[in-house]
Amino acid sequence: MSTNGKNGKGGATPGNTWAGAGRRKDGKIRVAIVGVGNCASSLVQGRYYYEDAKKDDFVPGLMHVDLGGYHVKDIEFVAAFDIDKNKVGVDLSEAIYTKPNNTYVFQQVAHTGVTVERGMTHDGLGKYLSQIIEKAPGPTADIVGILKEREVDVMVSYLPVGSEQATKWYVEQALQAGVGFINAIPVFIGREPYWQRRFAEAGLPVIGDDIKSQVGATISHRVLTRLFMDRGVRLDRTYQLNFGGNTDFLNMLERERLESKKISKTNAVTSMLDYEMDPDDVHVGPSDHVPWLLDRKWCYIRMEGTTYGDVPLNAELKLEVWDSPNSAGVITDAIRCLKLGLDRGLTGTLVAPSSYFMKSPPIQIHDDIAFNRVEAFIRGDDNETLVGTEVPVKKTVKRMAGTRAKVATAAR
Repeated sequence: MSTNGKNGKGGATPGNTWAGAGRRKDGKIRVAIVGVGNCASSLVQGRYYYEDAKKDDFVPGLMHVDLGGYHVKDIEFVAAFDIDKNKVGVDLSEAIYTKPNNTYVFQQVAHTGVTVERGMTHDGLGKYLSQIIEKAPGPTADIVGILKEREVDVMVSYLPVGSEQATKWYVEQALQAGVGFINAIPVFIGREPYWQRRFAEAGLPVIGDDIKSQVGATISHRVLTRLFMDRGVRLDRTYQLNFGGNTDFLNMLERERLESKKISKTNAVTSMLDYEMDPDDVHVGPSDHVPWLLDRKWCYIRMEGTTYGDVPLNAELKLEVWDSPNSAGVITDAIRCLKLGLDRGLTGTLVAPSSYFMKSPPIQIHDDIAFNRVEAFIRGDDNETLVGTEVPVKKTVKRMAGTRAKVATAAR
């Protein structure tokens, strides 16, 4: 692991020589968005909804209105990429409300002057999405050229689930242009040593992978799992079923696109245990697409455990959220943390922000500890990074005692 750039001193020179308030002198964070869907809509709306918030205001979903010297209004969207013909060529303020976007509208955004550019498709358009989205004509825009010309600091990827090749392609564009990267989807970038090395070699930070919502299915399931662990209840079986009406759930009807999503969500939950569970006893994943739910997501969690004396204990939870606003504040904080990493010359994967903001970070840290570590990161006291050369630390697991309750249940 690396602590390069501790307290902003002695760090590597960032590849993007214009990035950082100390170089541009304007105190802004210039952001490019990949994928102008519901999540992008909530992110952009939130930027303007809270632009007049006072420094000491409590804003639901944000760690701080002013995070490390960057206010919410310091985020500037300067580029956006999509492949939908109804979004490409129009202003970002219009594209975020364009169907099939169907999330909660809490802010009308005025004309931004940022035109949505034609992005790269690769595997970003799946079987079911292609039935409701028509690809924009014309060639892919010069992504690297746009990123450089507009002096972009941070690229946020909101590509659809399963966009493995498209994600890697955009990562390459960010590396070539010298831009920090936030991977909000379940394709493994920030947690992989190969990409950690690539970002470190480019002198750039990355946060990933797969955004963890403010209070969503994953964080709720993690907290309950850790509660079982902390109170000595053995978790024998658990499931998490999710369904909703947005394009994410439509896309996930294509089950072959779900492998990384299921790995990401399952690991986020089971990492809270100090023992191994049989994979057959854990099911975490989407179940269906219900169009009339719009961007609402319904989650059902069941946990079957064993207490003292092999006595059973069961818990169930239903959670209903508007999916995209639920993650917008988290990304707003992640953007500002990544900019702090740029300012300090940090390279590779930012450990604390990735662990707190993401489902599949390179190091799974309990959420209360990760929160405190992000606060330390903001102050400049915790600048740990991973640059891809570290020796993996094997997790120590405990042996589970007693199986009678499980056997008895199976025999019914």
